[in-house]
Amino acid sequence: MTLRSLTFVIGTGRSGSTALSRIRNTHPDVLSLNEYMASVGDTAFPEGRVSGAEFWDALFRPTPYFAAMIRSGVLMPEFLYTRRPGRYTAQTTGIPALSLMVLPHLTDDPDGLLDEIRAAVLDWPGRAAAEHHEALFELLRARFGRTAVVERSGYSTGWAPGLRAAFPYAKFVHLFRDGPDCALSMSRHPGYRMITLMREIRERTGVDSFGDLTDEHVRSLPPDLAPLLEERFDPALVRDRAFPLRRFGALWSELVAEGARFLDGLPAAQRMTLAYEDLLDAPREELSRLAAFVGVEPSPQWLDSACALLDTGRRGSARKQLTAAELDDLRKSCAPGTRSLAHVSRH
Repeated sequence: MTLRSLTFVIGTGRSGSTALSRIRNTHPDVLSLNEYMASVGDTAFPEGRVSGAEFWDALFRPTPYFAAMIRSGVLMPEFLYTRRPGRYTAQTTGIPALSLMVLPHLTDDPDGLLDEIRAAVLDWPGRAAAEHHEALFELLRARFGRTAVVERSGYSTGWAPGLRAAFPYAKFVHLFRDGPDCALSMSRHPGYRMITLMREIRERTGVDSFGDLTDEHVRSLPPDLAPLLEERFDPALVRDRAFPLRRFGALWSELVAEGARFLDGLPAAQRMTLAYEDLLDAPREELSRLAAFVGVEPSPQWLDSACALLDTGRRGSARKQLTAAELDDLRKSCAPGTRSLAHVSRH
């Protein structure tokens, strides 16, 4: 199977990407898969043949990283299911991976839609994981009467090469935002604070994967990091920790450079860049360009509703809220990423 139109929006996150998901979701021809990759992750793309039951398990099994955060009271605004909970809870059943952020973006009855997906997927034949994902995208596309499928996850540049290998025909949009503004937003977001701490754990222990951690590794960690690996931890370890802003500037630089390198290797017809600031400056032009790239029509009605969803007040937040010294230090940490974007075409 090859979907007629499949597009992945990759980027750092905290770059207007959630608003862009809401905007896409208002288009009558776009199936907006919000945080799909963040929900299912690499484990949903194993090698070899995958049965329907195995694929269902990958969609249903709660994401351990997010489950521990919810049990510990560290909630992200992206956790849509926790705002209007149904039959699943993090404390008892666990919230299915697909239910936490993907399905509530599509329907007011995520439990019912999950049941529909289960009934279909369990009987699917054994095949490659990518074919299962394509079949699921097609099922949802038909279910909602859409023509184009667009997936968007924050913190997603690292998945891009794997997605390219799994779906060689797919298109990619690299979404990015001003470095200091984006880094400042990251520093205040519980998910990115958690990401930074997890990255520190990997650096201190020298492991490539958390599955490689041993009891000795955990014992070597300081008392403000080791508890984060447990099923439940004190939320103050994430909420109240002081982080140097430059760490988030360095993270932004790493991610935008990764995204820019990936896009450079794509054929021109399969790549597009989108700067958040350009979207604010010329929303109708940029959204029309995005619609054309995805393969749908930018109707005047859609453009009117989409423009109303953009928050122009987020621009220049670092300049408005930081001291001159803080802003200068943050700009220095963002400099490598800024240089990587200097040659990027905005077309």
